[in-house]
Amino acid sequence: MDSYGVGGEPTVEWDVMDSGIGPLLLAATATGLVNVAFHARPDVRDAALDRLRTRFGTEPVAAPGSARLAEPIRELAAYFAGEPRDVDLALDWSLTYGFHREVLRELASGVPYGTVVGYGELAARVGRPEGAQAVGAAMGANPLPVVVPCHRVVESDGGLGGFGGGLETKRQLLALEGVLPQPLF
Repeated sequence: MDSYGVGGEPTVEWDVMDSGIGPLLLAATATGLVNVAFHARPDVRDAALDRLRTRFGTEPVAAPGSARLAEPIRELAAYFAGEPRDVDLALDWSLTYGFHREVLRELASGVPYGTVVGYGELAARVGRPEGAQAVGAAMGANPLPVVVPCHRVVESDGGLGGFGGGLETKRQLLALEGVLPQPLF
């Protein structure tokens, strides 16, 4: 199988952008943004590209200046510049399915900028009130962090819970949104 889809365009295009939390790998298909990877150093970038290669059966194409990535880069740059906003982009949900997809869609649409939700509450919103741990697993498998704001999911006792990008990154994102105070140093 070659790396091009209909019309000779790459199936998956990617680039790395700088952000307030370090480099982010962004990947998009014709459908929309499909993957965001934190701390996109070469080893992380290569692992993310391997996952995309396996899932889509095609070679992801480095595409600086890509039209597919222009809007995600613009939206995320504004977000990291401190403009209070939910990131509103076309998304490709291909890397998630079933309960995880259901939870992530609810998170994307129902937990706005500057708010948080508990794991148990999010589970109840999708009809599985006993599913707090399963919600945690869905957050850990989120292929679109920041855009699908898993950093906004916290423990019912006020603890931060876990985070695939690391707890310091979660703190930074919640501080950016005004949920936590900005660090003093």
